[in-house]
Amino acid sequence: MLSTETLKNVRHNFTVGMLDGAFFGFGMGFASFVTVVPLFISSLTDSTTLIGLIASAHILGWQLPQLFTANHVSRLRRYKSLVKIMTLHERWPFFALAGLCLLIPVIGTQIALILAFILLLWHSFGGGLAGTAWQSMIGKIIPANRLGTFYGSQSSAANLFSSAGAVIAGIILARVEAPYNFALCFFIAGVLMMFSWVFLVKMREPEHVPVETAPMQQHLWKNARRILSSDHNYRWFLIARILAQSAAAGVSFYTIYAVRQFGMQPETAGVMAGLLLIGQTFASPVLGWAGDHWGHRRVFILGVLILTASVVLAMAATSLTWFYAVFALAGFANAVLWTTTMSITVEFGSAAERPFYIGLTNTIIAPATLLAPILGGWLVDGISFHAMFVIAAVVGLASVIIFQTMVSDPRHVKRSISVQTAIAPVSGD
Repeated sequence: MLSTETLKNVRHNFTVGMLDGAFFGFGMGFASFVTVVPLFISSLTDSTTLIGLIASAHILGWQLPQLFTANHVSRLRRYKSLVKIMTLHERWPFFALAGLCLLIPVIGTQIALILAFILLLWHSFGGGLAGTAWQSMIGKIIPANRLGTFYGSQSSAANLFSSAGAVIAGIILARVEAPYNFALCFFIAGVLMMFSWVFLVKMREPEHVPVETAPMQQHLWKNARRILSSDHNYRWFLIARILAQSAAAGVSFYTIYAVRQFGMQPETAGVMAGLLLIGQTFASPVLGWAGDHWGHRRVFILGVLILTASVVLAMAATSLTWFYAVFALAGFANAVLWTTTMSITVEFGSAAERPFYIGLTNTIIAPATLLAPILGGWLVDGISFHAMFVIAAVVGLASVIIFQTMVSDPRHVKRSISVQTAIAPVSGD
């Protein structure tokens, strides 16, 4: 139940959340992990495996640390204090990347590649270290029946501005000499992300009394084991989520495939990234609203089906024109994997258990996030792009089947338990 103070600030928090997302997305458009970063890394190495790996670093760093911060987050009276400090670490690395680009002629491509990996991982892990606290804060200050709408609207704002940033970045890459083109893109990204931070810290979060906890590691692993062993519905959700994330790794190879197979130019790559983000922009608020009203489970199934269709279409493409639809469909699917996953995760368990469910959902799928692009790059280098796309499509379909047959809507499960608990004393009289 939200406090009176929280309800009074919902409109304010919704507004500054949109502005935070808009400026963050605008910045990420200039440092897109779908186009700009893969193109930057491909200027330093010819290895498809490395290109695919670094393209997934953003997701890996977001996911991996979240369980390990859950115990600390559960002790906080205000989550924002941790969020505003840790999220700086996903912003400043872009200024360092801009400087690194200018140093490439001096330090050489091998050292630059290593430093680029470190900075990109630092950026992504900065987001992950803030992730559990940020999601817990949003779950605390936004009403449950508007949570999907908030995540969807914020994602839409981020992607709308990110699509504009991606198009501008494509023009910069085409018209400015390397490596100054990448340096300019990364610098602009850093500046815009700092504007985002200003709005993030303006969110209003009341203090709450934290749940009493045991010593850190004991409490962390005790709760993780208990949740995984007792909540069968959540366990199947994790399996389906891991498969969906593995299938999504194929998206990170779209740009390189289109460049090598059809000779896609940087300006066109920027337009493609813009299409992907526009797809997310229009899909996110609609899917968030639909999930709030009809259940996030149904939306997730639809999203993974569309992701699979995107992979199949990329595999069947006979010209670059096909990729306009490929990227648009991938954008729709990405909206589901971001908006719907965060919305459905907080529906499992109680409010006190929320940090642990959030942490588990992200950390457990991190190995798949790391291994899927490595396997994808190995398949591309050792066999072909088509072999990688086939595996991604099969894994996507497996996720849909499991979610359809084995996962119940946690919202309905909670209601069922509540009804049984309410009836039980009456039955015993």
